[in-house]
Amino acid sequence: MSVLHVLAAGYELGTGRLVPTVAAVIGLAGLVIGGLALARPGRTGTGRAVLALAAGLLSALVGSVHGANAAGGLGTGNGLAGAVIAVVLGLAGVVVAGLALARARRRA
Repeated sequence: MSVLHVLAAGYELGTGRLVPTVAAVIGLAGLVIGGLALARPGRTGTGRAVLALAAGLLSALVGSVHGANAAGGLGTGNGLAGAVIAVVLGLAGVVVAGLALARARRRA
């Protein structure tokens, strides 16, 4: 093993960090899609809102399960910070998607 491998070992993205990071990205995508559905209601607005709702729920669920099972606190490398961010982004996506669905229901 070279010195570079030893120095980079602390920055590896293992499953402890990968799962909540992917969940946070899904939550961010749900938030963006929900924002688009809210900003541009139309025929595809309901479909986008449902997609954003599903992405937000998935992100919040995966983030909360990972956060509950993470051993150690923040900064231990177990992905707790990513899990918290995934929950926050997922819940924000759910709220925005709910607003978009309510607006689509009023227009119909």
